[in-house]
Formats: sequence, C-alpha cells, structure tokens
Amino acid sequence: MNFSNSLIQWYLQNKRDLPWRNTVNPYHIWLSEIMLQQTRVAQGLPYFLSFTASFPTVFDLANADEEQVLKLWQGLGYYSRARNLHNTAKYVAFELGGIFPDNYKDLLQLKGVGEYTAAAIASFSYNEVVPVVDGNVFRVLSRYFDIETDIASSGAKKEFTELAAALIPKDKPALFNQAIMEFGALQCVPKNPDCEICVLNSGCLALQKHKVNQLPVKLKKTKVRNRYFNYLVFSDDNEQYLLRKRTEKGIWHNLYEFPLIETESEVDFDEISKLISEEYGSKFEILSIKSLNNESILHKLSHQHLYIRFLRVKIQGVAENAISYESMISFPFPIVIHNFIEKDLL
Repeated sequence: MNFSNSLIQWYLQNKRDLPWRNTVNPYHIWLSEIMLQQTRVAQGLPYFLSFTASFPTVFDLANADEEQVLKLWQGLGYYSRARNLHNTAKYVAFELGGIFPDNYKDLLQLKGVGEYTAAAIASFSYNEVVPVVDGNVFRVLSRYFDIETDIASSGAKKEFTELAAALIPKDKPALFNQAIMEFGALQCVPKNPDCEICVLNSGCLALQKHKVNQLPVKLKKTKVRNRYFNYLVFSDDNEQYLLRKRTEKGIWHNLYEFPLIETESEVDFDEISKLISEEYGSKFEILSIKSLNNESILHKLSHQHLYIRFLRVKIQGVAENAISYESMISFPFPIVIHNFIEKDLL
C-alpha cells in the first residue's frame, strides 16, 4: 500500500472525533483553523465550542463588540488572531454577504489567513486539491523521505508544499490533508514516537537510518527578549481599582491591565517604591505599597519572557475612573493578570 493510502487508512481508524470535522461549513472550519494556530487541540476545543455557541454565524461574530471577542478568547494567547478574526468576520459579513470565498487564491486575501489556513479551508470545505503544510506535515514528510532541509529556511515551505502536492490524491484532498496532519499530531510526534506500531515504518527512511529524533531539522533559534513588568494595583477608600487599556502596538493590544512600570531588570522593593512615588505621588496620596508576590511570575510568550510582579498601592480618597472588583472581572485581560485577579487579588 502506498504512502497516501496507508495514511488515509490509518486516519479512518484512528482519527479523533472533533466538531469541525463533521462539517464542511467554511465559517466553522475557518474558526477552528485560526484557533488551532500555535495551539493544541485539547486547549482550543473549549474555545471553539464557546465561540460557536456565542456566535453561531459569521454575522453574529461580525456584530459582536471587540471586547466581547477578546474576553471569550482570553487565555488562548496570540491575541492578534482574535482581532484579525473579528475584522475578517466583518469583511465576510458586510462586504461578501456572509459567504466565504470558495477557493484557495481568494481565501488568501482574507486578513489573518495565510497559506496553511487558506489550504485547509479550501480543501476541507470545497475539496480543492491543495496541500496543507504545517508543523505536523513538515515532520512526517521530513522523516519518511529523509529530508534534511532546515524547515526554518526560506525555501523549505516551497519544497515541502511541492512534495505534499505530488502525494495528494486528486479525488481525496480533504481526507489526505486531515490524515497527514492527524498522523503528525498522534503518531509521528516530535519526541520519541512509537515507530514499532507505525503503519509507515517499512518505508520510513529516517527509521531505517536511525535519524527519527534528528528530523525535522530546525536551526534558527528564536531570540527571546526578557521584560520586567511591575503592575500597580491601586485601591482607594471604596476598594475600587484602576485599569488601563493597552492601546500601543505589541503584545496584548486592546486588552486591559493594571497601571504598569516596566523596568530594565528586576529591581528591589525599595527601588520600585521610589519609582511609584516619583511617577504617581503627585496624582495620589500614597498610603502604603505592598508586594503581592515576592518572586516574579515568569510568563513565557513566543519571543518574550515576562517577569511579572503585582504591588498593592493603597491611596487616600476616591480615585477618578476607578471600578469595582465585580465590574473589573468582565474585562478582557491577559491570562496572567486574569489569574491573579481571580486567585490573589481579594
């Protein structure tokens, strides 16, 4: 049995029952693909279910308030995906009459839809013969065919896409694409796959050459930037709190946070107290400053490591624009701040 048929047979026997696999509705498939970018299925599934319950159609999503969309997305990370999702929903609803483009080329024009997502929607919704190439596909193909091309290099995507296109059965593109992705997710996993039970083991060159754990090759390491966030939890006489919206570009755009002093490195309590007094002493009468977590919380993003601490700053009087705890918890926050509010603030 050849590579493609073996994969498809394996998939039909082993595939997970996932809601976006039981439909050809491009809205649901688009939603799932955007959510599953850089996110595991187990993490993305509850979000998919809550989004489709809250926004059954693309019109419902288009008419939603951005803060409602961000709140539902809270904890899924890479928040630009949510903002692009919302903008694309508006475009499809109001410019295209609620009808998604029905081919790969036109799907690529949608904001937030790259080559992989366009190929997934085109094949799964419209059975277009176009290959999907994601991390799972890179891994399966590089191992089976012993390809040592660095998958982070500029020509890798083209090379692997051409190979996948040569393998895809013209009468079963959706099935093949689902199969190779699922095979990478469940069987040909990144570390220590169980090659003894693999249906492709007789033809896998990496297995024959003892190179399974060396492939795929990825040489380019992401540069990680360290940042130090000192969040100021101002509370006034009414036990109300101050928030700010992150409107600047970069991480967490349009999410909410406490007032922030970012420092170049970890600073001791005396130093941060001094900075708070210099920055806010003219605006508020500061009664006390107390550290709410002695050790910084390390919050890892793809290109940044954030060292976060929270400081309670008690101020005299009633602060303008301060809000109650009950009001605050309805706002969309980065998950690290949301978790602090839920568990440690009161």
